[in-house]
Amino acid sequence: MPQIPEKIHELTVGQLAARSGVAVSALHFYEAKGLISSRRTSGNQRRYHRDALRRVAFVRAAQRVGIPLATIREALAELPEERTPTREDWARLSQAWRSELDERISQLNRLRDHLTDCIGCGCLSLDTCVLSNPDDAFGQKSSGSRLLVPHKPTPNPSK
Repeated sequence: MPQIPEKIHELTVGQLAARSGVAVSALHFYEAKGLISSRRTSGNQRRYHRDALRRVAFVRAAQRVGIPLATIREALAELPEERTPTREDWARLSQAWRSELDERISQLNRLRDHLTDCIGCGCLSLDTCVLSNPDDAFGQKSSGSRLLVPHKPTPNPSK
């Protein structure tokens, strides 16, 4: 991994990619989504402040646990510009995400526990399919795995 001297406060996109282990295209995507920012030189080249390294690490850690990019962007927006996220920032933000993650874990456990029910069926047409009709949400209306949307007749333009 290339070392960047402490006196250098801005990184090129290539340096940021090499140091963070993230592809240049991913860094451009993160920037387009408002997760990191850069300034442009007179030659229209991107320059990232050194705090972008920690922000990229923050984004990658949050993505690994399944946090959507929009939620990550909202969290990073709470931090002052050009400030590296700290351990305290991560602790505060990850605590806020805990209930969402607990619910996902619960859903995955239910899926795992009922997966063999659907393997036996194969067509997902059980009356109370736990994959396509979780908790039998539509069981009161009809049976089967599909929710049929009522067909609205299209107006006849010739009339």
